[in-house]
Amino acid sequence: MNVVSIFSRLLAGAALGVFFYMGLWITVRALLTTRHPTLLTLGSFWIRTLVVLASFLFLMKGRWQYALTCVAGFVMGRVAVSKSLRVQAARTKCP
Repeated sequence: MNVVSIFSRLLAGAALGVFFYMGLWITVRALLTTRHPTLLTLGSFWIRTLVVLASFLFLMKGRWQYALTCVAGFVMGRVAVSKSLRVQAARTKCP
């Protein structure tokens, strides 16, 4: 394990976290206008989950250290999305 491989997996995990949670946010916002909310919810869930799990399996290469690094990046991506959405919501509030 070298620093470049750990950092790249951390970055990839963060990108996957952003993908997963931004996809969730977009899905929740789209639920207000869709005619088929169950299909949208389940389809979005399965697509996001399968993409993230397949990417984790590809990135970890059978090593638990790489899996742990990917998960840490995934959590960082979640934190980044929640902070970004919180700042965005604060800007759009009426005084």
